[in-house]
Amino acid sequence: MARRPAGPSTPATAALAKAGVAHTVHPYHHDAAVSAEVGYGLEAAHALGIDPARVYKTLVVEVDGALGVAVVPVSATLDLKAVGAALGGKRATMADPAAAERTTGYVRGGISPVGQRRRLPTVVDASALDQPTVLVSGGRRGLDVELAPADLIAVTGAFVASVAAS
Repeated sequence: MARRPAGPSTPATAALAKAGVAHTVHPYHHDAAVSAEVGYGLEAAHALGIDPARVYKTLVVEVDGALGVAVVPVSATLDLKAVGAALGGKRATMADPAAAERTTGYVRGGISPVGQRRRLPTVVDASALDQPTVLVSGGRRGLDVELAPADLIAVTGAFVASVAAS
């Protein structure tokens, strides 16, 4: 997998390039009707023809009043109790979408764990370590980036924990 500096530029792809992280950019046609039916993550997996177990969604959560990020497979749901514990809190809920957008600098459906306006504590589901590469949002709807799980963890400063429920 070679680093591809050419192509769409977003804060996420710029941050990966600046950090020297090898990644591949995967643009696809975003279809609002499809994402409304199956969700943004599954839309990306289907559009790119990639196993949903390798495509990860970025979810902004609120843990004891502070925002954090959970990165889980699009084929799974988030275990709020587990993410709360992983981020050192007791009570976790999904963050208000407007607060998530304002804090990360990305729009819903295009929130990347990389290159956020304000770096939030991040937990990556342990299942990512079972994959040679994973895909996460590239910072806009219709754009994913593929990178090694270890690089995702390093560039985001993430914790690794089992936070996905199937």
